[in-house]
Amino acid sequence: MNTIDKIPTGKFRRTSELVKTGAKIGSNYLKYYSKKAFDKNYTRDELDENNASDIYDGLKNLKGSALKVAQMLSMEKSLLPNAYVEKFSLSQFSVPPLSAPLVRKTFKKYHGEYPEQLYDSFTANSVNAASIGQVHKAEKDGKKLAVKIQYPGVADSISSDLAMVKPVATRMFNLKGKDSEKYFKEVEDKLLEETDYVLEVKQSQAISEACGHIPNLVFPKYYPELSSERIITMDWMNGMHISEFAKTDFDLEHGQKIGQALWNFYMFQIHHLKEVHADPHPGNFLINDKKELIAIDFGCIKKIPDQFYTPYFELAVPENINNPEFFRKKLYELEILREDDGEEEVKYFSELFHEMLSLFTSPFHEEYFDFGDEVFWANVSNLSEKYSQDKTLRKMNGNRGSKHFLYINRTFFGLYNLLHDLKAHINVNAYREYIP
Repeated sequence: MNTIDKIPTGKFRRTSELVKTGAKIGSNYLKYYSKKAFDKNYTRDELDENNASDIYDGLKNLKGSALKVAQMLSMEKSLLPNAYVEKFSLSQFSVPPLSAPLVRKTFKKYHGEYPEQLYDSFTANSVNAASIGQVHKAEKDGKKLAVKIQYPGVADSISSDLAMVKPVATRMFNLKGKDSEKYFKEVEDKLLEETDYVLEVKQSQAISEACGHIPNLVFPKYYPELSSERIITMDWMNGMHISEFAKTDFDLEHGQKIGQALWNFYMFQIHHLKEVHADPHPGNFLINDKKELIAIDFGCIKKIPDQFYTPYFELAVPENINNPEFFRKKLYELEILREDDGEEEVKYFSELFHEMLSLFTSPFHEEYFDFGDEVFWANVSNLSEKYSQDKTLRKMNGNRGSKHFLYINRTFFGLYNLLHDLKAHINVNAYREYIP
């Protein structure tokens, strides 16, 4: 894979890169409409492939929050054309890494020493590169280590990157007024937290200790003395990325074992710790030879306040969600309905969220739930398609829901996707035996 000798860090240079990408996309559309004019049966497949490739190529060199957006979108399997999912999924753990000289320079800048001064051995070429940082192999005192180095300038460019994305997102989701700022602020705050590696080490150690008793779940050990604000040193963990494992002809019993561990891990965090690993993409999980789940990245931890947790999970109970008066009350508590809504908006959003929540909370309605059930996934896809084409929704004020929905929904959607890939049939309440 080609390496990168520099990353655009200034606002002007990063904006210029995005403008170039936009020009390529515009050209792709011109080609598409030209061909469509002569062939009415010409499909969007080539357009989607070209756009996905050009967008990814533009973002992968910017890295940081721009590439993080692609990473988040790659998890939306039921919302995006397959071409985008396949291309954007590369951002999870396979993007062009920094060159060896830039790695050495970056390490010295962040840690005050060169890698060879800190470790007994250090592999200059990365073994894994993602949106915010890349991982190198090292060794010290006989221990094999993984060293994560943050890309230069990532933390400083988050606010300006989001400012560039904001107008597009505002139009896409029809966000209106000052209330929309709470969503952008939530994303910005979380991304800034992800660049604070001192915080990540503390979070990693805390969750590893709290969840270490859950069966078939493994964590690396972290070394604060070998870490800093932009560098993390942890045990090297041997394993296969969960997405790669899912593509093998795996034994269903193994998929079940891993899936149950994943479910127990997430439910324990949500219902006991009231905070959760809110970045459940495949690059953050490995499977070892014992078919155990290894969790390796805790940069994005979402705390769940009681004022959101209580009404959210009250609506996971069928008799509550099907009680119109109770349901509507909870929609106000979750900021889905607003005091300034008219009768039409109250009716529309009540029906929309009843349909959505009934589907997405259905795993909690059963003692066992089969995430490999294609009917369930067809229903998810159909619902996504239905509302993506809904002209009424496009006219409504899109400022709907507490800011906490952003990362909680992302967590559940990512979790459900991983469990689907594992074809896991889950014991829904098994996690409770691990809560003290």
